[in-house]
Amino acid sequence: MKLLLKKDIPSLGIVGDVVNVSAGYARNYLLPQNLATQPTEANMKMLADARAEAEARRNAHREKMAATAEALADVEVTIEAAANAEGVLYGSVGPREVSAALRDLGHDVATAQVRMHDPLKRLDNALVDVVLADSIETKVKVWVVRSKASEDGEEQQEEKSWSEEQEEVVFGAQGREE
Repeated sequence: MKLLLKKDIPSLGIVGDVVNVSAGYARNYLLPQNLATQPTEANMKMLADARAEAEARRNAHREKMAATAEALADVEVTIEAAANAEGVLYGSVGPREVSAALRDLGHDVATAQVRMHDPLKRLDNALVDVVLADSIETKVKVWVVRSKASEDGEEQQEEKSWSEEQEEVVFGAQGREE
């Protein structure tokens, strides 16, 4: 079924496009939501101005995203996370943490724009894709390092002597009564 779009639909087209969709998609979603109409000459003329505005907005958005991609080209992000002695994280570093770190550096990147196959679960570095628009993407280097709190905790545990550990076992968490 051919329809004329009244609003931008990301995976389908922009205002004024004539698209061919299945009858069920048209009948159950596009027409009831007032996102599309029949492609008559009168409707096409009415939406011609809206299409020009949509294209201008889209071009401005693409230029902004291209500038953002240029700014992100050589960015490296360091994320601190708690890890055990072998370097395995107690949690993981995913798109949310990467986008938050980029925002902390002053880059406007949404969580949905950060694409990772799997979350990072080790102390390591990785190249992460940032998809800003249809064909505008860049890579950001992400360093996952041990957080200061976990380093301090390990040092304190290593500093305990054997006798202190024995006292804890014999006297419990209350400590020795003197």
